[in-house]
Amino acid sequence: MAEGSAPSMLQWSTVEHYLGEGLAASYRLSPAASRPLVTYEIGDSGRDIALHVELDRHQRPPRSQLPAVYIDQVSHQGVRMARIRTTEVALMRDFHDLLMSVAGRIVSGGRTLEVAFGETVRAWSALLERPRAAALRKRLGLHGELAVLRLLAARYGWSTALDAWTGPEKEQHDFSLPQYDLEVKTTSSERHLHTMNGLGQLQATSGRPLWLVFIRLTRGGAGGRSLTESVDAVRDAAAAQNVTLGAKLTRSLAAAGWSDEDTDDERWTPRDTPLLLAAEDVPGITFAHVTPQIAERVSAVRYDIDVTGLAPTPAPPVTLTDFRLP
Repeated sequence: MAEGSAPSMLQWSTVEHYLGEGLAASYRLSPAASRPLVTYEIGDSGRDIALHVELDRHQRPPRSQLPAVYIDQVSHQGVRMARIRTTEVALMRDFHDLLMSVAGRIVSGGRTLEVAFGETVRAWSALLERPRAAALRKRLGLHGELAVLRLLAARYGWSTALDAWTGPEKEQHDFSLPQYDLEVKTTSSERHLHTMNGLGQLQATSGRPLWLVFIRLTRGGAGGRSLTESVDAVRDAAAAQNVTLGAKLTRSLAAAGWSDEDTDDERWTPRDTPLLLAAEDVPGITFAHVTPQIAERVSAVRYDIDVTGLAPTPAPPVTLTDFRLP
């Protein structure tokens, strides 16, 4: 385990580097001679961070009312400590900020762990709810689409690739080419867990075969790419070919919900080569599985599928062996 003396604020970029490299680290946040001892712990799994706070003889860890946050008691470096952790990988970036806020209230504000945790939860609860996870899924989805867009541009040229990118216009599928359609699904889960939206996502249109691209991303540390960097890269590449194409890409990004004022310091890298499946090989729910009466009455359908371990469909229309984030 790497161990060092940390400044009062541990930057996320430092934490992300260790997570991306799968290295464990322990950072002391409290001054050397002060009590309680407060440390920031990074596990070697690439998805584990925690705050450890020393407990006195009669002190017990506070209870967490948040389903995504767990507090238990551990023995660390021979000291009885409370451990604050989460199992929600999608919330890890915000959870880091929450931990630093709790630590700051203890180290600089002189508050007890229970008071510091309560104050922080009240201040950060909005960021720990489902909307944050939904926003992350949306950013990951855009990241995956931009990676596929880059590959299509390399094969067909930016003009054809941008014409094919219909996802920002909320069309049925993300890419519509003359010979086939593509639907892109991106996840940060260790397993190939993906969300399907609607009964039509596995439905081919206009007689063109439909293929699904299933992408898994993991935190990339210093070697990863942020969504901001990928947006800049594809926009520069399109504009380098033609200024009009660069402007068209900018409009598509805006339609997809991207703004240049957005800040994104989370860095990602592909976990493995994407899985390409023909629509008929994907386990899912389509209009064929429901009666016309149900289809008429049910306005929205959303479900999750697990395609982990499925073999790719032979003879895909596009090769993704050189897949990377732009």
